[in-house]
Amino acid sequence: MNSPSLPCTTPTLTSRLPLVGTTVFTRMSSLAARHGAVNLGQGFPDFDCDPALVDLVSDAMRAGHNQYPQMTGAAPLREAIAAKIASLYGHGYDAGTEITVTAGATQALTTAILCCVHPGDEVIVIEPAYDSYLPAIALAGGVPVLVSMEVGEQGYSVPWDKLAAAVSAKTRLIIINTPHNPTGTILRPADVAALADIVRGTQILILSDEVYEHMVYDGVRHESLARHPELAARSFIVSSFGKTYHVTGWKVGYVAAPAALTAEFRKVHQYNVFTVNTPMQHGIASYMAKPQPYLDLPAFYQRKRDLFRDGLAGSRFSLLPADGTYFQCVRYDAISQETEAQFAEWLTAEIKVAAIPVSAFYAQGKESGIVRFCFAKQDDTLRLALERLRSI
Repeated sequence: MNSPSLPCTTPTLTSRLPLVGTTVFTRMSSLAARHGAVNLGQGFPDFDCDPALVDLVSDAMRAGHNQYPQMTGAAPLREAIAAKIASLYGHGYDAGTEITVTAGATQALTTAILCCVHPGDEVIVIEPAYDSYLPAIALAGGVPVLVSMEVGEQGYSVPWDKLAAAVSAKTRLIIINTPHNPTGTILRPADVAALADIVRGTQILILSDEVYEHMVYDGVRHESLARHPELAARSFIVSSFGKTYHVTGWKVGYVAAPAALTAEFRKVHQYNVFTVNTPMQHGIASYMAKPQPYLDLPAFYQRKRDLFRDGLAGSRFSLLPADGTYFQCVRYDAISQETEAQFAEWLTAEIKVAAIPVSAFYAQGKESGIVRFCFAKQDDTLRLALERLRSI
């Protein structure tokens, strides 16, 4: 029993992530809800997945797939993933030793970092960057080395000369993201060749975040590192069924990596998540028997991209290229000289359309006068947002 004379106090705790607070996505979504704004901020669809996929998951539940699967993932799903990668990118991963099913892509990214980055190791991060990278590096005791993308009239690009200059004897890992969140850019063959030149002859590993692999437009192919044997041999490649099948809340993703890297990945995976919900895995595996849903995805999202871009063409926003993902970045300098965060808040409160400031994707909040919209929305949602944005 507690002594009535002593207060109940919680011991102090030294944070492992002292710089992490509430994310910009949470803040902007809360602001959007408060003002009744169309939320084009956080990156998830406002439409449902294919009912056939839900039926397959229900079938898996009724068939008794409700206990733990293998730690590495249900065998049918790993086999389907390996077959898809071989078909699309020509690389034969072994489903038993080189494919691991994960609780979404963020868990995959964090586990990959934790399994290979030791205290003091340097990790090269290209900014703007998805917000989970830096906290995961911090948890591993690694040292982030930041290289900023350059942005001009043709959009964002990676300065490979500056990235090469950032490599040191302590570099353990380079993180790349293609198609890229938040900028919507993609790596081209010349980019992949530049990356290969940088790592050739070194012990540097690559973490390739490819969750938007099926959202590349205008007939351009996705340059998965799985296409490139020299890079695949040193890479963890991450993807997400949540993005591909419009089920972000299911949190199912995967990692493809050579057997030696996968063995280390699984050592961490088995103790930070162990495994992933079983009926979802069996349902997705059955759904993957027909490749058309992911083969048709570029055209599906390109139509939404074009609807959104065409709707903004006569506005005061200046559109940057959107070659992949379901994000559109825009300059707003013809409208305001406010910081990106201030402008995004004004846009949400006054115009009632929520966006994300790209500065939030930089460790030091670099200002470029650019915000990001998500066009993974119903057409009526996009048209309402466009009507409001054109009114500025």
